[in-house]
Amino acid sequence: MRQPALARDRFVTDDTTTLMAEEVRASLLAPVPFLPSKYFYDDRGSRLFERITRTEEYYQTRTEEALLRSCAANVVARVRPQELVELGGGVSPKVRLLLDAMRQARILRRCVLFDIHRGSLESSLNQLAREYPGLAARGIVGDFQQDVTALGTGERRLIAFLGGTIGNLHPDDEVPPFLRRLRRQMTGADGLLLGVDLVKDTARLERAYNDEAGITAEFNLNLLQVLNDRLGADFDLRAFEHVAFYDEGRAWIEMRVRSRERQEVRIPAVGLSLRFDAGDELRTEISCKYTRESLERRLQGTGLALRAWFTDPERLFGLALLGPDDTPPA
Repeated sequence: MRQPALARDRFVTDDTTTLMAEEVRASLLAPVPFLPSKYFYDDRGSRLFERITRTEEYYQTRTEEALLRSCAANVVARVRPQELVELGGGVSPKVRLLLDAMRQARILRRCVLFDIHRGSLESSLNQLAREYPGLAARGIVGDFQQDVTALGTGERRLIAFLGGTIGNLHPDDEVPPFLRRLRRQMTGADGLLLGVDLVKDTARLERAYNDEAGITAEFNLNLLQVLNDRLGADFDLRAFEHVAFYDEGRAWIEMRVRSRERQEVRIPAVGLSLRFDAGDELRTEISCKYTRESLERRLQGTGLALRAWFTDPERLFGLALLGPDDTPPA
């Protein structure tokens, strides 16, 4: 893809799209242009991802859920939290396992849901009200990377960051700063439960992002439709195809969209035009894979330390229970 060009036309954005426009513009003007993966999750994107989690190839969700079923009581016994804070996943079966373990221990008092998508957040809060009567619940609409300070500090909290979502952050440039910001919202009694996808056979990893039914391809291309809908772009989804591969040197899956032909795409709200030749690619997501050792390296200087490590018999997925160490974050 050639360097984005300034577009002549203007596009008037409302308050809900201004930040998105700024972020998309900055990402497209980066040395290696990309699109922010957090914008995958509009209503259609969320439904497509739910379908992905049920494919045979996508092992992550079912493996993490089984792992939580076996260790949730252990995690709760170690932290003794009165409040569960969930970052970005809503009231999933995995979150219910933690809530139920806290309720079983008779310590569940509060729940905080943090989500960038207001509609999903409202739906999740309604589910909580129905399924956990008397639970004090609140929601925060925001980007967990930028707005995590909105959490403030609490009292005996377990923060759950599940689904391998940490893998979507650059392991060196973004993960340590994010963990430092999160640590500043934690007291010495809090815990952070982090779900991490593990390094494994390349073929198995690539199958998970190239399912035979093509649902991940639909999900990937839907990001272009989100830009059309929210930023007035004119991507022709038929002119692009899905690409996903494992970069062994970086230990991450990289998803891209590849242009099928020579074309120009205008994004008025961003003030840019993108010029593609046939075969040009634009990165839409990374999904970093970890080992226990590589995760612990990223904890250095964050003020967090590994307290417990859980994994499944095949070592496909890991749950890391982190807690504040004696060193404040750098």
